[in-house]
Amino acid sequence: MSEVNNKIQKRVTELNQELVDLSHWIHAHPETAWQEFESSARVANVLRNHGFDVVEQVSGLPTAFRAEFGSGDFSIALCAEYDALPGLGHACGHNIIASSSVGAALALASVADELKIKVVVLGTPAEEGGGGKIVMLERGAFDGIDIAALVHPGPVDVAFAEPFAVRHIAVKYSGKASHAAAYPEQGINAADAFTIAQVSIGLLRQQLPSTVRVHGVMTRGGEAPNAIPEITEGRWYIRATSTKLMEETFDRIAKCFEAGALATGCTLEIHDESAPYSEFTNHPNLNDIYKSNAEAIGRVFDDSDPRIKMNRASTDLGNISKVIASIHPYIGVNSGAAVNHQREFAAACITKDADQAVTDAATAMAMTLAQIAADPELRKYVTQYSRP
Repeated sequence: MSEVNNKIQKRVTELNQELVDLSHWIHAHPETAWQEFESSARVANVLRNHGFDVVEQVSGLPTAFRAEFGSGDFSIALCAEYDALPGLGHACGHNIIASSSVGAALALASVADELKIKVVVLGTPAEEGGGGKIVMLERGAFDGIDIAALVHPGPVDVAFAEPFAVRHIAVKYSGKASHAAAYPEQGINAADAFTIAQVSIGLLRQQLPSTVRVHGVMTRGGEAPNAIPEITEGRWYIRATSTKLMEETFDRIAKCFEAGALATGCTLEIHDESAPYSEFTNHPNLNDIYKSNAEAIGRVFDDSDPRIKMNRASTDLGNISKVIASIHPYIGVNSGAAVNHQREFAAACITKDADQAVTDAATAMAMTLAQIAADPELRKYVTQYSRP
């Protein structure tokens, strides 16, 4: 493997500036879920310019693409995420995911013939709540893939992902508007309904296990202070360490929202914003290979660092991991006290340390996937597991 690894490292070094430029460009042009038109096109064009066959708008999604190189019988998919957070830009560092996935793919392309592999990059939109990968899985974009991978930025390096299952719900109360001073008795207060629900959820948290997370925001709270609020809306996430526990928790949370409607006389609507995300299925042997390769190029893993908790976030790659062997480690950007989904973390995703994370992630993941492809037993293990 030493010769293959040398070729991979050499190729990433050659691509260094192009990968960093791609990361910075995506960061400077944040686009939210399903709106990543420029980012998707930019990433696809880089791959096209390096000889990949690219098909855009796959799975009926305008901002998804599939790029392929090689004709081997072992198919490796690097997932490129590039959606930003509303109001926070790239505070989860998806610019690093996209550019490092491109880097890993281009490095693997340089050894595709000798490893007898097909290298695929899937441009996967709307990870931040939209479940783009789930849609793509259901519509066949992952068919024939033997292993899927990406590297996610965080404050520090973590080899094992342990993401929660999550259900994203939208909530709407409908009441009746009325003059708040002259005719308050004629109103049905939708803001009160939301308040009752939030208080109910807050009280319920005492009885929820530590393996559950429930959080949300009100996105519409009324129109004017002198009018009884007729419509209120919100978005809530229910997370748990398993899909079963997530669904059980959802049933309890739904009753809290029902309490608001019952107490005020409002009508309640709840619907899912996307398909639920599954908890992530890890393959320790594959994670250990990544960790070993990352350490070989100088990355450091400190399991005592409290900032490793980013590995408990949720991802739509969890659904992929149920049917395809998947790897989802985290790479640190040396963000200090700043953590994901903070403005300070967004700023940390285009520093010199973040740029180093791009190339290190590309190198470590490419070396990991090459090692798996070169080992007949690992190939067998992966292909037997992966049945999309």
